[in-house]
Amino acid sequence: MLSRQEFIRISIEMNLFFQRIMKEHLFFIETNLQPAKPAFIAKADILKQNFERLLSETVHYAKGIISEQVTPSNQFVTPYTLRAEDLTSRLTGARINTNITRNEYTLMDLPNRYHNEWLENVVFDLNRRSYYLLKEVITFKKQLLTLVLECKIFTNLYPEMLEHLIHEAEYYLAILKTLQERKLPVKTLCDELNFWNHIMGEHAQFIDGMLDPTEKNLKKIAEASAKEFEKLVAECIQTAEKQILHKSLQATQTIRDFKREATNELLKCKIKSIIPPLLADHVLREANHYLRLLDILKH
Repeated sequence: MLSRQEFIRISIEMNLFFQRIMKEHLFFIETNLQPAKPAFIAKADILKQNFERLLSETVHYAKGIISEQVTPSNQFVTPYTLRAEDLTSRLTGARINTNITRNEYTLMDLPNRYHNEWLENVVFDLNRRSYYLLKEVITFKKQLLTLVLECKIFTNLYPEMLEHLIHEAEYYLAILKTLQERKLPVKTLCDELNFWNHIMGEHAQFIDGMLDPTEKNLKKIAEASAKEFEKLVAECIQTAEKQILHKSLQATQTIRDFKREATNELLKCKIKSIIPPLLADHVLREANHYLRLLDILKH
C-alpha cells in the first residue's frame, strides 16, 4: 500500500510523463490523417487538447512534489523539446501548447510542498480524469487501426505504429488503475523489461523505416538496434536477472544516444527523413524514462 506521499509523488511523475506522451500520440495521428477524414482529424485534436489541459494541471501541482532524481533524467522534457514543438507545429500547421513545456523547465526551481489531504484528493481526481480520457483515446486508436486494416481510412502512420500507440496507452491505463487503489502494477522482471525492450525495438524499426534510403549508415544503426532488442526479449526467461538488466541498460543507453544525436541533427535539418522533430524528441524521452526505470530496478 502506497503512503500518501508516495501516492502523490508517483501519480504526479507518471502523469507528467504519460500525459505528454498521450497528447503527442494524438498530435501525430492528427497530422498524419488525410483531409478526406476531417471528423477524425478534429477528434484527434480535441482529445489532444483535453490531454494538454490535464498536463497543464499536473505541471501546476508538480511544483515542489517530484523527486530530485527524476527531472535530470530528461524523461518529462529534454533540452530539445521546446524547439521540436515549435518547428513541428510550424511544419504541420497543427497547434501545440508550448507554454506547458516552458513551465516544465522550471519545475526544479521550487521548494518542497507539504503532502496534505487536500493535495491527495486533487491528485486522485486528476488520476480519475486521466483514466477516463485515456479509455476514450484507446477506443479512438483502436477504431482507427480497424479502419486502416480494412482500407477504409488512410494515414501515414504504419498500422504497427498504431498498435504501438495502443500498447503504450494500455500500459498507462494499468498504472492509473492500480494507483487509484494505492498500489503499483505487479509484474515479473521479464514482463517489465520485455514491454520496454519491445517498445525500444519498435522505435528502432520505425526510425529505420522513416529515414531516407540514402541515410544508409543511420539505417544500419537502427536495424542493428532493433535486432538487439528483439534478442533481449527472446532471451529474458533464460538469462539471469542481473545479466538481462545489464544488457537492457547497455542497449537502451546506446539507442538513447542515437536518438539524442538524431533529434539534434533533425532540428538542424542535417538528416534526410520523414521523421518530425517532435517524434524524435518523443522517442528520446521514452528511452530516458526506461533508463530511469532500469536504474530503479537495479537497486
